[in-house]
Amino acid sequence: MVMAAESDVSNAVDGRLADNIVFFARVLRKAGLRIGPAAVTDAIEAVQAIGIGDREEFYTALHATLVKRHEDDAVFDEAFRLFWRARDLVGKMIALMSPVVTRHEEREKRKAGETRVSDALFGRQEQRLRDEPDIEIDARFTASGSEVLRRTDFAQMTAAELAEAKRAISNLVLPMDEVRTRRFRRSTRPVAIDARATMRHAMRTGGALILPRHREPKTVHPPLVVLADISGSMSQYTRIFLHFLHALADHRRRMHAFLFGTRLSNVTRPMRHRDPDLAVEACSQTVSDWSGGTRIGETLKEFNRLWSRRVLGQGAVVLLITDGLEREGIELLETEMDRLHRSCRRLIWLNPLLRFEGFEARARGVRAMLPHVDDLRPVHNLDAMADLVVALSGAAPRGAGDPRRFLPVA
Repeated sequence: MVMAAESDVSNAVDGRLADNIVFFARVLRKAGLRIGPAAVTDAIEAVQAIGIGDREEFYTALHATLVKRHEDDAVFDEAFRLFWRARDLVGKMIALMSPVVTRHEEREKRKAGETRVSDALFGRQEQRLRDEPDIEIDARFTASGSEVLRRTDFAQMTAAELAEAKRAISNLVLPMDEVRTRRFRRSTRPVAIDARATMRHAMRTGGALILPRHREPKTVHPPLVVLADISGSMSQYTRIFLHFLHALADHRRRMHAFLFGTRLSNVTRPMRHRDPDLAVEACSQTVSDWSGGTRIGETLKEFNRLWSRRVLGQGAVVLLITDGLEREGIELLETEMDRLHRSCRRLIWLNPLLRFEGFEARARGVRAMLPHVDDLRPVHNLDAMADLVVALSGAAPRGAGDPRRFLPVA
């Protein structure tokens, strides 16, 4: 229906420009933008009104008529750059997409939305390249063909893979657990008599009729606080987990996200972007120590001093994502971990090193952190994240995430 309407629009205008605008709108729709036939008609009429003498005016006309959300700006800019460039440059760009030794490095430098736009424009070319054997292999994410999606970095997925991953993640909803607070709410059940509400109601009848009013403790969903390590050894896993958190951000639960390397950064506001690529890119631009060193003890001390009383109320659950490889300040790390553990209802440590079957708590930092966590779980793929959701719901098998199994026997 949509393609038929677009064809009618393009036939109503002479020349190939209208056909190109229609095809450009289809590319944007395939890349994830919400574009209908009316927007395509407005785009063609806007270009007819201003002409195509200036590239900036042409860009502005298409952007004003086809983009409805601010989070789609990055995808539109990348699509406009690739679609409306010279034909020889497009050929060069296709040549750059061939599998060479530096293919992994080139993909790391892509902008937000570029993967989806390239897949929308050159889907068949990308599929042919994926069918060929890879030259460079990252051993941390290799798997059989049926398990590739579960072990692939969300930031490197194509548009089709990202859509499939979102459908899989849609089942990984956070548990709807609730905790009691000190506040009360009105209740129709005879739980406890609310003396103030009873007297206020009696004043309406001058005290002639006194009917008891009841109240009960108010329950809320516990907040979720994430402390993620972005040092060189953890940046890739943290990026994956940020995409996972973004997929869960639509649920009615308060979330606070912090990134730490050599300093602590609050990225709660950047994570509110609707587009996952823009959200992760905004987080990376907010911090200045991404893929740098790590000072776990110092950053936990800063969190406990500045943020713990603000975000750890009402039975908050803390997810600490780090490998625990702290070389300095082991005493400080142990003190701050103990303080953090006492400030929250539950402290879950997500360590990607657990992907190794022979993992042992030999590092000093790991041994200092283990006694102060409630659960210790891996965080390297979608299966591990599914297990995390089960653990948050309290339905995990007994002893599955018990950190005491790694502690030395006395």
